[in-house]
Amino acid sequence: MSKKTKKRVEENFDTKDSKEEVDNAADAEKEDDKAATEKSEPEASESKEEKAEDEAKEEAKETSSKDKDKKASKKDKKNNKAQELIDELNDKVMRQMAEFENFRKRSDKEKSQMYDMGAKNILEKILPVVDNFERGLSTAEEGDSFADGMKMIYKQLMTCLEEAGVKEIEAEGKEFNPDYHNAVMHVEDEELGENVVVEVLQKGYMYNDSVLRHAMVKVAN
Repeated sequence: MSKKTKKRVEENFDTKDSKEEVDNAADAEKEDDKAATEKSEPEASESKEEKAEDEAKEEAKETSSKDKDKKASKKDKKNNKAQELIDELNDKVMRQMAEFENFRKRSDKEKSQMYDMGAKNILEKILPVVDNFERGLSTAEEGDSFADGMKMIYKQLMTCLEEAGVKEIEAEGKEFNPDYHNAVMHVEDEELGENVVVEVLQKGYMYNDSVLRHAMVKVAN
């Protein structure tokens, strides 16, 4: 009981009963103080628990945020590795496609060269037959039905050769060119120019852009 309360009560009550009441009041005040103390202790405890819960929540948030950052970092690393793998595979595919394209072009070129070589070998064997046709027809008489028939066969043969890419090399009256002409004879003639082909002794032929057989010629001056 506080001193002021005790003094006030003692002033108001002078009898024995009043003293008992004072004592009772003091006891009641002690009980109130005790009850207040007991009440404040749970409140303090509850406050500490709430604070601890708040701290735990904050820690949980921080932990969750860190976990999210770690997961995001791992995800980014996985994405980067996946992208690197994709780029590597794309590069390999592009290289293989380029190699295949080069292989295809090389194969086509080799096939074309092999075809040209085979065609040239066959055509070179046909040219002597053409020469014999021309020699025989040059001696044939006009009006000979057999010779006329041979001329028709000769024309048909030459048409087939032209369609296959064979054409005669122009030589007579042209300037001598060692890439197309093979000079086997030489004559002096002041009426003709220098290095002019005056006569074709054997025809030459081209197959597409290559020489199938050089023309055998006589050159003047």
